[in-house]
Amino acid sequence: MKIELFVPCFIDQLFPDTAFNTVKVLQKAGCVVSYNPGQTCCGQPAFNAGFWDDAKAVGSKFLNDFSEEDVIVSPSASCTGMVRNYYNDLFTNTMAHNKCRAIQANIYELSDFLINIMQFDHFGAELEGRAVYHDSCSGLRECKIKEEPRRLLSKVYGLDLVELKDNETCCGFGGTFAVKFDAISSAMAQQKVDNALAAGADYIISTDASCLLHLQNYIDKEKLPIKTMHIADVLANGWGNV
Repeated sequence: MKIELFVPCFIDQLFPDTAFNTVKVLQKAGCVVSYNPGQTCCGQPAFNAGFWDDAKAVGSKFLNDFSEEDVIVSPSASCTGMVRNYYNDLFTNTMAHNKCRAIQANIYELSDFLINIMQFDHFGAELEGRAVYHDSCSGLRECKIKEEPRRLLSKVYGLDLVELKDNETCCGFGGTFAVKFDAISSAMAQQKVDNALAAGADYIISTDASCLLHLQNYIDKEKLPIKTMHIADVLANGWGNV
């Protein structure tokens, strides 16, 4: 299957290895990956901050950067959820209405695509240790994924996946929420990390790099013996550099 890869600006700027690992994982699943280097942002930061005109301008570029025919895959439930659910607010009854609907129907978060479209769950990945999976708000509530990433992680050699207490509770990032309400945001990160440590986890894994950045910042600040990993990095671990 030919797919178009959407690399969110957050991953492009801060976690480029996750983007490269996403390509490796998709290729191993049998996909021909196409990447448009002119792509930028989906418009979510502006949209969430209330700047809808700016979000519409950025979203219009997104719609022009991708085709209506091909499946679009992204290693971000947050950005996928933005396009699927909130482009309605920006483009309903506009000239871009039809193209928007076509793209909304064709965009998938990585784990959702691998399990439900490609029906591929075994990559030969290896990671020694115990892990918990963090259900990001966007993944769980906007993309409706829950079992998909767990199924993928259950096939990783050496990985003991255990459930995280209150795993459906927000980690506290929430974009500008983490800036405007720093104390609350930090306390929510602490609760999430404390629950992971109580489970004996070596890793916190998720579909969203933004959540993981927030949690890793708290971990680094407190010098805690645990690490965050994006699911694409886990699935490419142990074979991706071969």
